[in-house]
Amino acid sequence: MIRFVFLLTAFLVVPIGAFAQQSPADLLNLPVDGSAAAWIIRTFGLLTVLSVAPGILVMVTSFPRFIIAFSILRTGMGLATAPSNLVLVSMALFMTFYVMSPTFDRAWNEGVQPLLRNEINEAEAVQRIAEPFRVFMAANTREKDLSLFVDIATEKGQSVGTGDAIDYRVLIPAFMLSEIRRGFEIGFLIVLPFLVIDMIVAAITMAMGMMMLPPTSISLPFKILFFVLIDGWNLLVGSLVRSFN
Repeated sequence: MIRFVFLLTAFLVVPIGAFAQQSPADLLNLPVDGSAAAWIIRTFGLLTVLSVAPGILVMVTSFPRFIIAFSILRTGMGLATAPSNLVLVSMALFMTFYVMSPTFDRAWNEGVQPLLRNEINEAEAVQRIAEPFRVFMAANTREKDLSLFVDIATEKGQSVGTGDAIDYRVLIPAFMLSEIRRGFEIGFLIVLPFLVIDMIVAAITMAMGMMMLPPTSISLPFKILFFVLIDGWNLLVGSLVRSFN
């Protein structure tokens, strides 16, 4: 199943024009000289993987770090619905495509294209498509997180591989844990200046005797102005993109 997941990930970034040269009959019709059972299993596997495409995006790409940082930014500024969830998810999605484009291109050129030209079989294509994602995840996974899952698998008597051949069932959860941790680290740095503004406004309002006035209603415009003046979106997105190895 993991192999089909990586195969779908590569297909998700395939230019539409690449499939325009093939008719639906070439993609879905029962092959004349092939096995009906193999065709049914292959089609069923593809449809199954398509249903878990959102999970694939979260598992093996840079999406979690972006969406966590953007969500914490909105919370730190005290904005409930602006930017909306649709805007935040869309920003995280396109930033993910930007960061992952070298990985996607390599998977497409080394795995998908040779498969479409019938130069390699499906098993070799899956290995070639998965390899760029392995390199990306390994470069952005903390050794401590990787060692955690390796130790757990070893305790249960499972074979996890070593070096470049480490099993995906170990690498993927370790990568996800590392991404969530880094997302919260970046989120802390984002929230800190807004917290300082809230504390200053709260101290001023208390000194003026305005006990019933919520400090957040006064600090919100200052936080927005501060974020705009420092060109916060440019700094945040640039830092997030550069944070990937």
